[in-house]
Amino acid sequence: MKKSFQELFDTRVYQFVSDKRSHKVFFPKAEKKQATMARRSAEIVKVKATGKIIEKSDDGEFQIVKYLAHYQYLIKQKGMLYLEEEVEERLAKLYQEALVMDEEIKYKDYQEPQKVQSIPLFEENEERLSYQYNRLKAVQYAERWWNSYNSAYKKFEVDCTNFISQCLHVGGAPMRGHPNRGTGWWHQNNNWSYSWAVANSLRSYLSNSKSGLRAREVSSPDQLLLGDVICYDFEGDGRFNHNTIVTGKDANGMPLVNAHTYNSRMRYWAYEDSSAYTPNIKYKFYTIVE
Repeated sequence: MKKSFQELFDTRVYQFVSDKRSHKVFFPKAEKKQATMARRSAEIVKVKATGKIIEKSDDGEFQIVKYLAHYQYLIKQKGMLYLEEEVEERLAKLYQEALVMDEEIKYKDYQEPQKVQSIPLFEENEERLSYQYNRLKAVQYAERWWNSYNSAYKKFEVDCTNFISQCLHVGGAPMRGHPNRGTGWWHQNNNWSYSWAVANSLRSYLSNSKSGLRAREVSSPDQLLLGDVICYDFEGDGRFNHNTIVTGKDANGMPLVNAHTYNSRMRYWAYEDSSAYTPNIKYKFYTIVE
């Protein structure tokens, strides 16, 4: 098994940095990554890939292995070098130690129950809560916890919005609305508002909140600052299903982001290399206001 996985990772590393015409095995992730880099006048100069087995089981003559694949990309763009990282959870099947199947595990987005969707996420007449948003602290937290989980907060299987909420709160954004899960933005003990943990609910909250955590929508990603938020509607159906936080800028001044669920850091904001990406994708760009 160890030999099979080592060969797999060696092949993948080669595909990220080589001419795709020389690839004997098609690996969509590498193809998408290279295409995205080319559009940005960037290139991957070095890749490191490591794996960690988290679960094994037998299915007749087959071995089923769930594992984490951690990729580190050294990227060069107009004389600038930076390190991008991401972690995928994958499922492999082996027969007599030979790899016969390997695919990314995809998770369905957590949504608030239908019966509470009519409850407002903001209150028009609520008194404004003043605060000063510390962008540096929010980014430092995003860097510290991009690939691990703070035990002070609940961990979700689909954790992207919970992670962004944590970053915003550490940056100084005040909670409000407890204990109504359909109102405000909050996390307390083992309870939370939908806007804290559900992607579409946080997007709605950022669009509408007049008190506490507030944001202003801007028209393009280059207008965002460190600590700002990007929301993703991968299918373009009006229901947003992912959120990221801006933690850097590339050589063109475009955002690089950190995220959970598909744990990543310093990833290019557009997610064109993601398996969730579709041509119908829509984005919302929010800058945090005080």
